[in-house]
Amino acid sequence: MVSLADRLRTEVGRMRAGDRLPSSRTLVERHRVSPVTVSRALGMLAAEGLVVTRPGSGTFAADRPAPAAGPADLSWQSVALGDRSVDANGVSWLLMPPPEGTIALSGGYLHPSLQPLRELAAAGARAARRPDAWEAPPLNGIAGLRSWFARSVGGELTAADVLITAGGQQALTSTLRALLPPGAPLLVESPTYLGVLAIARANGLQPVPVPMDADGVRPDLLAEAFAMTGARVFYCQPTFNNPSGARLTAERRAQVLAVARAAGAFVIEDDFARHLAIEPPPAPLISHDTDGRVVHVAPVTKATSASMRIAAVIARGPVAERIRAIQMVEGFFPARPLQEALLDLVSSPGWPRHLRAVRAALSSRRDALLTALALELPQVHVDRPAGGPHMWARLPDGIDDVALAESALRAGVLVSAGRPFFPAEPPGPYLRISFGSATSEAELAEGVHRLAQVISP
Repeated sequence: MVSLADRLRTEVGRMRAGDRLPSSRTLVERHRVSPVTVSRALGMLAAEGLVVTRPGSGTFAADRPAPAAGPADLSWQSVALGDRSVDANGVSWLLMPPPEGTIALSGGYLHPSLQPLRELAAAGARAARRPDAWEAPPLNGIAGLRSWFARSVGGELTAADVLITAGGQQALTSTLRALLPPGAPLLVESPTYLGVLAIARANGLQPVPVPMDADGVRPDLLAEAFAMTGARVFYCQPTFNNPSGARLTAERRAQVLAVARAAGAFVIEDDFARHLAIEPPPAPLISHDTDGRVVHVAPVTKATSASMRIAAVIARGPVAERIRAIQMVEGFFPARPLQEALLDLVSSPGWPRHLRAVRAALSSRRDALLTALALELPQVHVDRPAGGPHMWARLPDGIDDVALAESALRAGVLVSAGRPFFPAEPPGPYLRISFGSATSEAELAEGVHRLAQVISP
C-alpha cells in the first residue's frame, strides 16, 4: 500500500489541478494490486490534500495553494508566551527510535519479543466488538479494571479508591498538579525518574534531591529535607527505582511513612516496575498506609506495550477527589476500548504466563549483562538489581558520562548518561544500561563490547 501511494503521489505531482486520475480498475491492472490497496492508497492521498474524490466522476488532482512569498513572521509569539518554557529533552530522546544498526540499551520498554503482542491484539479485537465498546466509560474507569488494580495492590483498598488514568505519565502530571502549586518544593529520590523531573519543572515546581544508597532513600536525610524546605510531597519509586534499581527495605519503608507523617506530607509512590520483578517484590507502601498519606501510581505499560497507556491512581480522602477533578478537567477519561482490552488481558490465563516469561527473560538478560560487564569492564561497579529493566553502572572518577554516552552512540551502542537523572549535581559519573530492551543475551554482550572499546580504546 505504501509503495503504491508513493508512486501515485509522484504521478499526482506532475498533474495540473483538476486532472483526472486513472480509474480504480485501471490502477489495479496497471500496478497489479488489489482493489483494497488502491482504495487505501487513494485514501492516504486524499487525507494529505493531494487529491479529491467526486462520487460518480472519479478522483482528481487537488488545487495547490500558492507558495508563500517567504517564511511567516512568528516572532510575536515570543512576547505572548513570556519567559516560561517547557523542556521535553529529558524524555523525548528516550522515546525516539535509535539509529539503524545501533544496539539499544537505553529503552524503558521491553523488547517486542517480550511483549504480549498477540494477546493484546486478541484482547483489543474482543474489546472492540463489545456492544458498549465506544460508549463513554464511567469517569473513574470501568469497574472490573478498578477492582483488579485494588486486588493487585492489596491491603484494605477497594475499587472505590481507584482512578483509571491514561498512563503513568498522565497520572503523575495530574497528581502533582493536584497536590502542589507552582513554585512549591517537591522532594525526590536522587537519582530519580527523568519524566517526573520534566513534569515538575514544566509546572514550575522545585525538585529537591534526597540521596539514596543501596537500600533506597535515606530516611534521616528525608526528614532533614522536609524540615529545611517545608515541602509537603515526596515522590519515590521504592520498588526498583529508575534508574538505580534499588529497593527500599522493609525497615526504611516504615521509617519513610513515619517521616512523612511527622511532616504532614504526602508520599507519591510510583510503582512502575512491580510487574517486572525478578525476585518477589515487597508489598507497596500504600498497603501499610493507615491515614491516606500515600498516593499510589500503578502503570502497566512497562509490562505490556508502550501504547497501552493505562494506569491507576489509588488514593483516599480529599486528595482522591482533587486528583479525579484534575483529570476530568484535563482529559475527561481514558479511551474505553483500551480499558476493556487491558481488563481482558489481565483477567486471562495468559497474563500470569506472560509475567513468568518476562521474569525468566529479565533474569537471564540481567545475568548476561553482569557477566559481560565483569569480563569487558571490570573497572565499572554495578549492583545486581532484583527487578526492573535497568542496571546502574558507576564509572571511574574523571569520566564524563554525557560525553561517553555520545561516543558510545557513535560506536553503535545506545546507553543513558547518568547526569540527567539527578535533580542537582551528581555525586559521580554513572550510566544506565537497560537490559530489558535488548533483543537477546548475545546482543547485550556485543553492546558491552562496543561500550568497552569507547571506555578503554
